[in-house]
Amino acid sequence: PLAAYVPAVRTGNYVYTAGQLPFVDGKLLMTGTVGAEVSPEEAAALARTAALNALAAVASVTGGLSAVTRVVKMTGFVASTPDFTGQPQVVNGASELLLEVFGEAGRHARSAVAAPVLPLDAPVEIELIVEVGD
Repeated sequence: PLAAYVPAVRTGNYVYTAGQLPFVDGKLLMTGTVGAEVSPEEAAALARTAALNALAAVASVTGGLSAVTRVVKMTGFVASTPDFTGQPQVVNGASELLLEVFGEAGRHARSAVAAPVLPLDAPVEIELIVEVGD
């Protein structure tokens, strides 16, 4: 974590993740704004990476992804130019990953939100709510 929080919290049968950025080996893969420095295709790949990091956060408090019974909700934030309206397609990069990993249990409610800037100038940020078994 970059501040005073934890990557994920389990309460009862739910895990809530903090917003996850597209880090690999401790490095942000790209910076910038979608519609300017970052293409929608690049951003969708970054959303997938951020979702992988969110799943790692889930696994860190559940002992593994086999505990996940359903992905409930995903929120995707996209740092984008004022004229860019393709946030849903960018966040599809993360949604498609969840379907690949969990099948129908990965089908989820979702918000795709535009933002003028995200932490560390990241193009995307993903957070999850998942249901887990006992």
